[in-house]
Amino acid sequence: MSTPSNGSVAQQAAGSVLITLCAAQFLMALDSSVMNVSIATVAEDLGTTITGIQTAIVLYTLVMAMLMVTGGKIGSIIGRKRAFVIGCVIYCSGSLTTSLAPNLGWLIFGWSFLEGVGAALIMPAIVALVAGNFPAEGRPRAYGLVGAAGAIAVAVGPLIGGLATTYASWRWVFAGEVLVGAVILLLARRVADAPVDVRPRLDWVGSLLWAAAMGLVIVAVLRSSEWGWILPADGARSVLGMSLVVWFVLAGLALMLLFLQHVRRREGAGRDPLVSPELFANRQMTGGLIMFFFQFLVMMGLFFAIPLYLSVALGLSAIDTGLKLLPLSVTMLVAAAGVPKFFPTASPRRVVNLSLVVVVGGIVWLLTAMDAQATAEIVSGPLLLIGLGMGGLASQLGAVTVSAVPDSESPEVGGLQNTATQFGASLGTALAGSILVASLTASFLTGIDQNPTVPDEVVAQANVQLSDGGEFISDAQLQTALQQAGVDEQTTQAIVDVNEEARVDGLRATLALLALFALIALFFTRRVPTTQPGAPPLADLA
Repeated sequence: MSTPSNGSVAQQAAGSVLITLCAAQFLMALDSSVMNVSIATVAEDLGTTITGIQTAIVLYTLVMAMLMVTGGKIGSIIGRKRAFVIGCVIYCSGSLTTSLAPNLGWLIFGWSFLEGVGAALIMPAIVALVAGNFPAEGRPRAYGLVGAAGAIAVAVGPLIGGLATTYASWRWVFAGEVLVGAVILLLARRVADAPVDVRPRLDWVGSLLWAAAMGLVIVAVLRSSEWGWILPADGARSVLGMSLVVWFVLAGLALMLLFLQHVRRREGAGRDPLVSPELFANRQMTGGLIMFFFQFLVMMGLFFAIPLYLSVALGLSAIDTGLKLLPLSVTMLVAAAGVPKFFPTASPRRVVNLSLVVVVGGIVWLLTAMDAQATAEIVSGPLLLIGLGMGGLASQLGAVTVSAVPDSESPEVGGLQNTATQFGASLGTALAGSILVASLTASFLTGIDQNPTVPDEVVAQANVQLSDGGEFISDAQLQTALQQAGVDEQTTQAIVDVNEEARVDGLRATLALLALFALIALFFTRRVPTTQPGAPPLADLA
């Protein structure tokens, strides 16, 4: 009987490591979308409000963004694998607590806090462990698959949440996370980690300044729809006539300046800063972070707008909506794995440029195909194209960012990388929501004003009630509201027709904005290198 060669054993070990890290990334990203279709059910089950559940989701994002860089530094201190394992234990504890939560308080403790802390340890460690377990030439494929695993989790999250909520209970989602986490812990035994020769000390002051700065900015972005971006929304608090968003962002930027001054002084004194100031001067690394920011801004904006179109405008169920998003997941995985395999020496800059152009093409295709009479089939082709572009970006960006620094600094870079993705995701969702509501409201008010069937008194009442923005609601919801208000049938139908067109106008405006951001990203690709990590200079084809 023949024995396996050393090469095949090494390949099996590398495959096991990659599966472990991809599974962990999938698990971390799943929580950002899995409950979006079940918010009302969770609220009813826990005896709370939809706002309460949305607060838990916001706090989960906030905890991760505030602690991600500190989590990366802890990985440098105690070891990347140890941070990964401890993070998995904390995360699974949070998932178990969430699955058994009797009320909102326990939900927030388990989901928002424990899972957020666990994710802040795990996600930077994943970046560092890829760098430590794969040679430079194998990292683009590994990072691509890890990145695709996270994006696919966001895409299939609504489907998983919808299936669980419809046929069992939302609690089974979090119970399942505990089981998956246990399997990851078992598989983690094969993950290698470089020994920690020098243990730096944690910069507590820097950690607090970073957390406060990111916390203020992220809260401002997440609450922008309620507070208003510049001028205060109706009923919202203001300072000197300006929205709280402006002041939170300014305070966050001020704290970030203090943070940069602090880490420079600390490094000048020969002490370990939370993040080396030199990292921010590294053109390749900052280029990678900027690309991650734009990738997740556009991607999460799309994952906000497209499910709304499918579920509200077209009336699809949560399950059907999730199924319609699967083409994006498939082509994203194909591109993330296929580009490094079949084009191992391709210029990262060229791949990133082409991927962004493909994403723009897919968004524009969807934008032009969308109208009030369109069916769900119009999303399939554009999503296939967008998935290819997103997968192409995922195949390059992780390796570009981490290869810019020594492997010893990869945990800190992992923290910065995941902070950029969290900030991009939060901003993309917030901007998509704001533009959608503003465009929908303007189109709706213009439409009923120009429609002779709608009485002047109804137009005047709508202008007053929608002064702070309208809502993205289905035809059935609007008809019910109008009937309860005593509006006659002819006027009701006219308003419903106007609302159909306004919904499409709002979605088109949102898609146009996301396409614009993808085009803006093209202006920053010169920071992306033209040679693959570990490749000789002659491999540059750009």
